[in-house]
Amino acid sequence: MNMQVKQSIEEKFLVEAQSLAPHIVSAREEMDRERHIPDSLARLVNQAGVYRLFLPSSMGGPQLHPVTAYKVIEEVSKAEASVGWCGLLSNGGALFTGNFTPEAARDMFGLPPDFRCAGSFRPLGESRPVPGGYRVSGRWDYASGIANANWLFVNTRVVDDEGPRMTEEGRPATAMLFTPIDTATVHDTWQVVGLCGTGSNDFVLEDVFVPAERSFRLYDSPLEPGFLYHPRTMLIAIWVLVSAVALGAARGAMDAFKDMASGSGTTISTTLLRDRPHVQARVGEAEAIISGSRAYLLDAVARAWDSFSDDMPTPSPELAQARLAITHSIHQAARAVDILFHAAGTNAIHRSNGLERRWRDVHVVVQHGAGLLSNYEFGGQAMMGLRPNDAGW
Repeated sequence: MNMQVKQSIEEKFLVEAQSLAPHIVSAREEMDRERHIPDSLARLVNQAGVYRLFLPSSMGGPQLHPVTAYKVIEEVSKAEASVGWCGLLSNGGALFTGNFTPEAARDMFGLPPDFRCAGSFRPLGESRPVPGGYRVSGRWDYASGIANANWLFVNTRVVDDEGPRMTEEGRPATAMLFTPIDTATVHDTWQVVGLCGTGSNDFVLEDVFVPAERSFRLYDSPLEPGFLYHPRTMLIAIWVLVSAVALGAARGAMDAFKDMASGSGTTISTTLLRDRPHVQARVGEAEAIISGSRAYLLDAVARAWDSFSDDMPTPSPELAQARLAITHSIHQAARAVDILFHAAGTNAIHRSNGLERRWRDVHVVVQHGAGLLSNYEFGGQAMMGLRPNDAGW
């Protein structure tokens, strides 16, 4: 694919993402009430390709650069973080398809592909080997976007008649599997403070057969080559989208604050917020935090992409910087939103101005594994020439 064609494809996805904003905003109240993305909006999100940005080109997907995918998820997250979050989770599933043959994937998703994925990375269920595949049972949680998904991925502990199977390294053996959404029973458990529209409910599989061609071991070498699907870099590809939701929410908070500041005072003063020096300083600080952390993030991820090879050193300085930039950006996004929230005074608590929802959402995003403070520890180990106590560095 030549550079001009590739650029036009990337621009198309960004334009489509931007066009979703008015539809997302008009569906906010329904998302909060129903606690998932409405079907009508999900269809538009799907048509814009948001759920399959990382699907391999061999399977009919766009296989976007992670920086471009970041910008798409960031764009929809400016309007509503829940929509961006469901997009990032589906793209986590798209990364896993790099373990399938193109023929198996086309049989699963069709051509052009209809790929809308939810699932769980955690090995909460069990898979029992049987002729031709596995019988799978268990209950998984935090299945963001399950109300609009057509496929589920699940991580499982492999068992047989003698109990849990073990790997050669003495660890419990696991298997990742894909199964159609209609094989699961969904349980309504999503009652939360933020990301309310993600519908991240529990689901149960009861003795479901999964063919072998829809299964793989998580850290085996994938069939698809390249940065997106490699075991050491795949986590960067999906976690940069967590940053996209966080920084998109922060940018949405900034936009909401500026609108409010031009028309509101506070309960103790009629002076507009925008005309108060201390508010101006806080807005300037928040802008520097958002823009600065975003620039570090995109630069570090682009450098990691450019330095990729199958024989990268361990630890790789470029991968370490990307991982650090991801965690840093998530925490800085929350910090910026906090600054704006407090600068708004009592205005901030009203649902009508759009600031409080970004405050709630970003403080849920920061609880994700990509925001764990231990990521700083692993990054510090890498910076000092030590091997981090974590996979993927």
